[in-house]
Amino acid sequence: MTVRVLVVDDQALFREALTTLLEVQPGIEPVGEAGDGEQAIRRAAELRPDVVLMDLRMPVLDGIAATARLRVEHPEVRVLALTTFDDDEDVFAALRAGAVGYLLKDVSSARLVEAITAASRGETVLQPSVAAKVVARVARMPQQPAPAHPLTDREVDVVRLLAEGRSNREIAGALFLAEGTVKNLVTSVLSKLDVRDRTQAALRARDLGLL
Repeated sequence: MTVRVLVVDDQALFREALTTLLEVQPGIEPVGEAGDGEQAIRRAAELRPDVVLMDLRMPVLDGIAATARLRVEHPEVRVLALTTFDDDEDVFAALRAGAVGYLLKDVSSARLVEAITAASRGETVLQPSVAAKVVARVARMPQQPAPAHPLTDREVDVVRLLAEGRSNREIAGALFLAEGTVKNLVTSVLSKLDVRDRTQAALRARDLGLL
């Protein structure tokens, strides 16, 4: 399946370079560009992308506000923040707004393509430095009761790699498992920890002392 991508950034040169990069990647189809959040909303309605690569600091409407609107108006679209900044305020604002991932612009092309594919499947993708911030914040939260069904050793291995921002493919490679097996383990982890996504799973695992 080809992943349709909308590139949103206020720097035209960066947009064009990123679109050119994505055009030659198998399984990725850049379908359009936008220079600010308002344009992103309109283009998303017109083009129906699977994934929006969203810069955060833009004129007219910033990426965080645009992400929040997309979540309401086009909930099927996955937003992947792609920005220069990884300060706490931007990170948590983007995740609260509904972004399924957060990457920095110095990410490698291979990692970006993998993140786009993972985001299209609804997986959370975090830059390792961002994952560390998420884990650090939850460390300050009150302790919560242990899950009714404890994680197996293999599930603990998986959730630890989730907390590092690893994709299913990377986890499969690290643990010498099939990607389908990892997907099933992630589903089990989410169920046992009673959370909706991978970011919340990492937070919950940290709260339980598993990281």
